[in-house]
Amino acid sequence: MTDAANTPKETATPAVPSSPTTSSAAPAQVTWSAPLPVPATPDAPQRQVIDPRDAHVLVVEDNVPNFVLIARMLAFMGVQKCEWKTSGWQVVQFADTLPRVDLILMDIRLPYEDGYQALQKLRANPRLKDTCVVAVTAEASDDQMRKARKSGFNGFLGKPLDAERFPEQIRKLLAGEEVWEWK
Repeated sequence: MTDAANTPKETATPAVPSSPTTSSAAPAQVTWSAPLPVPATPDAPQRQVIDPRDAHVLVVEDNVPNFVLIARMLAFMGVQKCEWKTSGWQVVQFADTLPRVDLILMDIRLPYEDGYQALQKLRANPRLKDTCVVAVTAEASDDQMRKARKSGFNGFLGKPLDAERFPEQIRKLLAGEEVWEWK
């Protein structure tokens, strides 16, 4: 929605829908202040520090209770923009309709295309290639974590997620740090 000057207005998007559904319409454009730069490591792109209240998070999760849990924990820490996709299939096309994506929390075991296949497509997209993408999986082990790192994920969180540690893990990710935890 735009006003007479064609200036974007923020529309309220609940972090947790009353009845979880996949979103197909692109949300309205949002304006905010520019995030602060984070020093880049030699092999990583420079990332911006993003306040959780300003973050746009895409959760790719096929299990409704898991999505609701993640969305509620994100809402608890102030994240107001949380989108949901139930499979890796067409995740790039969906993410590309969003005005901004700061963090993608990607389940590994997904129908149609798994998290690894979806990650390859995200990295091939010029607009989304540097987006922070974190593997979130119940199949957590040192081997799975090594595979996720080698595949190009920016982090790894094992399920069940720890509600005590989750806010700090997300803050670190939004600050440009990698998080690799499964225990």
